[in-house]
Amino acid sequence: MTAVDARPDTVAGLRFPTGFRWGTATAAYQIEGAATEGGRTESIWDTFSRIPGKVRNGDTGDIAADHLHRMPQDVALMKDLGVTDYRFSVSWPRVQPTGRGPAVEHGLDFYRRLVDELLAAGIRPVATLYHWDLPQELEDAGGWPERDTAQRFADYAGLVARALGDRVATWTTLNEPWCAAFLGYGNGVHAPGRTSDVAALRAAHHLNLAHGSATDVLRSLLPASAEVSLTLNLHALRPLADTPADHDAVRRIDAVANRLFLDPVFHGRLPQDLVQDTAAVTDWSFVRDGDLEVVSAPLDSLGINYYSPSVVSAGASESPSPWAGAEKHVAFTPADGPRTAMDWPVDADGLYELLTRLRDDLPGLPLMVTENGAAYDDYADPSGQVHDPERVAYLDAHLSAVHRAIGDGVDVRGYFLWSLLDNFEWAYGYGKRFGIVHVDFASQRRTPKDSARWYADVIARGGIDRP
Repeated sequence: MTAVDARPDTVAGLRFPTGFRWGTATAAYQIEGAATEGGRTESIWDTFSRIPGKVRNGDTGDIAADHLHRMPQDVALMKDLGVTDYRFSVSWPRVQPTGRGPAVEHGLDFYRRLVDELLAAGIRPVATLYHWDLPQELEDAGGWPERDTAQRFADYAGLVARALGDRVATWTTLNEPWCAAFLGYGNGVHAPGRTSDVAALRAAHHLNLAHGSATDVLRSLLPASAEVSLTLNLHALRPLADTPADHDAVRRIDAVANRLFLDPVFHGRLPQDLVQDTAAVTDWSFVRDGDLEVVSAPLDSLGINYYSPSVVSAGASESPSPWAGAEKHVAFTPADGPRTAMDWPVDADGLYELLTRLRDDLPGLPLMVTENGAAYDDYADPSGQVHDPERVAYLDAHLSAVHRAIGDGVDVRGYFLWSLLDNFEWAYGYGKRFGIVHVDFASQRRTPKDSARWYADVIARGGIDRP
């Protein structure tokens, strides 16, 4: 991965380094639709979304933003924005419907066409292999709590690498394994909807193992110049009060939210305080000799997804909890200040805090902000325009935080705005809009919002101008 060169700021604004990667991001199940076409079978999200009460309004990703049929139009939107990179995910059940065996060429052909369209538009493709759409057949066999799923993922990674490795130079193994493990198997608010502390911890380890195993496969198949990464939704944690009890609450959550992934991947070890915190849940015997060596395969960069910070304190935890027992006697307090339509606090300082922490904890590792954005209740006005000043303010503040971190020595190579399109927002269905392009889901009409024009201007200028 090539370092970016510093550029001087101007009196009128902030300038990002030359070579900084300006991107946007999406996920397959959230936008593609075409759920039963070309041999694709059900993922855990297809199944979960059909369980009454699991997704608002009974929404599913069956059609979503119909990206599979409208992909050239969506790439043209990106070209108009001027983005240099596009982070997309590959649908596992579209490529390998049962999670085993050969690939379905029809499924791979869509991603071949997508990559070709991106390259023709001058946009660098960034492929994410797993963004939560586990083939249902693998879940029926036990899912991520089962060790075999990690090997199935490595095999799938090889199928995709063989098909796209000559044209895709940047690869991400997993997106937000914490969510897949703890929201999917811990408190059940995400697919597959299971509620088991031990299953969540087992899933977390096997996701780590899948990442390491897939990294080895990718290294064996891709050109030496290819970049291999992992994307984590690390939690920016703050104590409610400056007391030993509240600082210990931060430690507990940091262990299960952050260090459960950072320590195995970058140091080849488990957080021993987490092992002690969860002793009543598991003895961790599912971690076998040699696993952590596989998990800690060297990476070229780390992706960071950030939306808001968390304030924690000593106290009673809410139930059901996704924290697998490590959160006992920990309470979460809503942060002060403005909030998004997700009721998430807006606090760009949390992103700065994460980036500088990683500078100190993982010196020399390039970082990418692989997701950052906000949902607001925006809509097309009678003239067809979509004005979203709150989103523009959110993006301005968070890009400013990235710029500040770069100025303080953090090696941030790029920023991927979440998201290009309004989409299926998991358990919230279509009720929450993160896109900088408005989608009328009835007509599938795309309308760039004011935030899209703002982002295009930032990219064109290489930074943020100030009045």
